[in-house]
Amino acid sequence: MGAYILRRLLLIIPTLLGIMLINFILVQFVPGGPIERIISQLEEGGGGATDRFTGGGTDGVDQQSGDDQYKGARGLPSELIADLEKQFGFDKPPIERFATMIWNYARFDFGESYFRSVTIIDLILEKMPVSITLGLWSTLLAYLISIPLGIKKAVKDGSRFDVWSSGIIVAAYAIPGLLFGIILIVLFAGGSYWQIFPFRGLSSEGSEDWGALARIGDYFWHAALPIITSTIAAFATLTLLTKNSFMDEISKQYVMTARAKGLTEFRVFYGHVFRNAMLIVISGFPALFVGIFFSGSLIVEVIFSLDGLGLLGYESAVNRDYQVFFATLYIFTLIGLVMKLISDLTYIWIDPRIDFGSRET
Repeated sequence: MGAYILRRLLLIIPTLLGIMLINFILVQFVPGGPIERIISQLEEGGGGATDRFTGGGTDGVDQQSGDDQYKGARGLPSELIADLEKQFGFDKPPIERFATMIWNYARFDFGESYFRSVTIIDLILEKMPVSITLGLWSTLLAYLISIPLGIKKAVKDGSRFDVWSSGIIVAAYAIPGLLFGIILIVLFAGGSYWQIFPFRGLSSEGSEDWGALARIGDYFWHAALPIITSTIAAFATLTLLTKNSFMDEISKQYVMTARAKGLTEFRVFYGHVFRNAMLIVISGFPALFVGIFFSGSLIVEVIFSLDGLGLLGYESAVNRDYQVFFATLYIFTLIGLVMKLISDLTYIWIDPRIDFGSRET
């Protein structure tokens, strides 16, 4: 087993490098960039964030022609363009920039955001609690609903309950998360009908002065709609997975043998079938959590105005803040690969008969 874990850990390195390299190459061909954004703000007379790169002003920019490499830079001095390139590191060849980035990331040195005066680690740590809590509660809710429902559907396979519940599950799976979130807002957040839940954020104004129980209640009051939106697709998939897993086990020979020995249905089901059928369901918890955490966070955070990692990554890509974009990509990919390994190890924890270490790779 130790050799298997070591092999999997070593495979993380080339996988991570490949993902980072592909995205780095793609970014080289994407129009625009941080320098173009700075130039655009300077041409429009913008200040603030651009002052840290220009020393607070652009006096004399109309007297010199800029670098033709950047559109809209004709009124800026070439010295300013060169200085911006140096500050952003674009004066170096792409290969050198990529190698430097990977070396820094391997030491978890992510630097600072291009356009925010804060380190990327601090920025991620600030946003992470929102995404983690939403992903965790959504995953737990999906399991609490899907496992009992999936078991009941397996026991009552072909019944009216199985048919109409399958219809609801398929409909829930077919509805995009964006549309479902909007429907919840329209119905329950004051869109057109009832004002039951708040529309934005995860806390009420002034809630920091409330007691612990009041703050917890306020949090779940705000988080109810985002959590339901994140749960809907995972709930549908997990329910069908649970049912199919139990149906597959029920049809096996050992179940018929147990029944022939005179064991009760309860003993057969929960003494034999349950453990084997739940193997694939429970072991998929880490992967399901990562899926909700990564894929669902952006949509939910945008719809409900939540300041989490999904929104951070989206804004970084739009604003060409490549430092934040690649740092979040590196961390997300690393977490995803590690959680995949944990999913495999969970199989062994649930059923010691499985031995990945004996497999040849």
